Amino acid sequence: MTQYIMIINRNRRKVILCMSIALAVLVFSSSCTTVAPKDIIIKKASKSAAQILGNPEYLAMSYGGYRENSREIQPTIGALKEDLKILSAMGIKIIRTYNVQPKLPHAANVLKAISALKKEDSNFEMYVMLGAWIDCLHAWSPLVPDHNKESLQNSGEIDRAVALAKQYPDIVKVIALGNEAMVKWATSYFVQPNVILKWVNHLQKLKKEGTLPKDLWITSSDDFSSWGGGDPKYHTQDLEALMLAVDYVSMHTYPYHNSHYNPSFWKTPDHLMNLSENEKVDAAMSRALNFAKNQYQGVSNYMKSLGIQKPIHIGETGWATISNGYYGIDGSRATDEYKQALYYNALREWTNKEKISCFYFEAFDEQWKDPNNASGSENHFGLITRDGAVKFALWNLLDEGVFNGLNRNGNPITKTLHGDKEALMKTVLIPNTTYNR
Repeated sequence: MTQYIMIINRNRRKVILCMSIALAVLVFSSSCTTVAPKDIIIKKASKSAAQILGNPEYLAMSYGGYRENSREIQPTIGALKEDLKILSAMGIKIIRTYNVQPKLPHAANVLKAISALKKEDSNFEMYVMLGAWIDCLHAWSPLVPDHNKESLQNSGEIDRAVALAKQYPDIVKVIALGNEAMVKWATSYFVQPNVILKWVNHLQKLKKEGTLPKDLWITSSDDFSSWGGGDPKYHTQDLEALMLAVDYVSMHTYPYHNSHYNPSFWKTPDHLMNLSENEKVDAAMSRALNFAKNQYQGVSNYMKSLGIQKPIHIGETGWATISNGYYGIDGSRATDEYKQALYYNALREWTNKEKISCFYFEAFDEQWKDPNNASGSENHFGLITRDGAVKFALWNLLDEGVFNGLNRNGNPITKTLHGDKEALMKTVLIPNTTYNR
């Protein structure tokens, strides 16, 4: 098959046509000049979820671009593009969003921002795990939630997710139905597994019909226990059917929260009491990592017991850096930047080695989560502050220059505490050995 290539001869300023044979070596006459590599724009081929998830060269991150104390104040496309450039500089190639609610166009705007960046720079590469929020009947209302029935709003949420996946097939690679929507401690809104199963089957049907891309992966992102990794009360036929229906399992694990709710792993054991204070902190964070590994293994063991072989990736895990509540100085004392850095780096090392994607929670601090309590832990899970200061976990990246020329909220990217590690170490809290929740 022949093709014609237009070549511009800069010396003679004339255009000629040179015929080439596919896969053959092109030999041009003196009237043709070879096009330099800089003249050729190569568009990156879009990768599938199967190629992205579990690939350590495609790091994952949970992302919310909200910068104010209310989600009603939506980040602009320009602000989202700022964030996406920062994430890309960190090596992040796939981000997770949480809902597509009509009054909260954040996810749709994220997709617009990524699309714009790809047009501006053919080398820019970012994919999305698109969340669709799932609620039970009467969730978040004065009425008593009915956990055996689903909200009438769910179908609209699914339709919007489908529309965005169709509009941006080169970016949306996963649809996640629900966020901690099956775990029973989510008392305001949880549903039974059959609700999630219904919508997973619906999306899988759309894939088979060709309405959605066949390589789009469908999952639900939920607590490890909801995926059968803990309490046997979750081991139901509907959960087994759900595991068979999804393309992979997206599980959450939070040693940070368990330092309060299940603190036995967190307290310094008697045989380690002679360690120095820093050694006690390091040992506690090693136990925290093992806690996450054990929860991951619990889900894996349950799936194996059912004869189900599906990938398992981590949809959420993280560590806050400020808390005036359960995890602060008067609580489990789990909270500070040093511990966050130990957890983040150990987690990345483990998951990269095992080819597990980890949508670390989260990229930036978000103040809307606990707007009336500035020091509430939910506001401080980010690796980067609202104003663009990278926390200790990312100081090394700033030293390497990866953030050069990037800004957030009009501020260049800097280090927290002006990069003073001695000052940072003074903020480190030693795990509370006598803490009882």
